[in-house]
Amino acid sequence: MSDVTQILSAIQGGDAQASDQLLALLYDELRRLAAEKLAQERPGHTLQATALVHEAYLRLMDREQPWNSRGHFFAAAAEAMRRILVEQARRRNAAKRGGQAVREELPDSGIAAPEPDEDVLALNEALEQLTAADPAAANLVRLRFFAGLTMTEAAEALGMSVRSAHDLWAYARSWLRRQMRPE
Repeated sequence: MSDVTQILSAIQGGDAQASDQLLALLYDELRRLAAEKLAQERPGHTLQATALVHEAYLRLMDREQPWNSRGHFFAAAAEAMRRILVEQARRRNAAKRGGQAVREELPDSGIAAPEPDEDVLALNEALEQLTAADPAAANLVRLRFFAGLTMTEAAEALGMSVRSAHDLWAYARSWLRRQMRPE
């Protein structure tokens, strides 16, 4: 049993100090994953990697369900980060926050903009549809896209072979692409 799994068991057993140990052990890895996700967001995003990690961690510590392994914990962390980013995108697009206002481009602006918040919302909607159609494929997408796990790590977390994970990943990407770009 790994250190992370032992600490997760201690947290579920009510050990108050175990959550501090878990955060200390995984903080750098969670922050790196959060930074990778935020790098894909639009420029000027107000959420920082540190804030994303802390918010996700708080949500993870509030839940009652026990974690079985390191992979299970990272799957939950990926889901928490995804929900936080989706909530942020929805807040940004809310009419009371000016989300419906038309933006005007500055002339000669050489800033390259990644995908806008609408794409995060479209991905979330497509991911919910994929969850209904194929939960294993949706879990793989969450682990790869939101948690930043490698194919080997994601396959291990889902309890499948790497080859099966590659096949499922190809299927999920194609399925999501069709849902997000129906033309």
